[in-house]
Amino acid sequence: MKEPTRYINNAKELLKKSPIENNIYTDVKYVKSALGVAYLGVLDAINEALLKKGLTRKELPKKVEEYEKALKKHFGVYNGKLLREFSTLYDELHIAGYYRGLLHRTNIVKDALKGAEEFIEKIRR
Repeated sequence: MKEPTRYINNAKELLKKSPIENNIYTDVKYVKSALGVAYLGVLDAINEALLKKGLTRKELPKKVEEYEKALKKHFGVYNGKLLREFSTLYDELHIAGYYRGLLHRTNIVKDALKGAEEFIEKIRR
């Protein structure tokens, strides 16, 4: 699973391009891009894990609801924890971070990236 980690590393590199003033990223373009790339890393990690479980590329989820169903079906051993983490990452990285551009504080953005990294590590197991 090299690709999901590459996504996270690319996201961190994008964040470095944004100036910081008073612990706030001032260039929303880089923050949005970084969080979008991190979310793609999360999706890629799920895809790779599903492929290892025997799904074909054609069977991989295409929508967030399909990812949620796949997590329930194939990773139920986590008792819903993985699904909750994915839903949180979707809200933080994709909706608030990338789509709406609402995240600016350095600690919040870095925590979101850390959450993505932790999720990727869990899904690798």
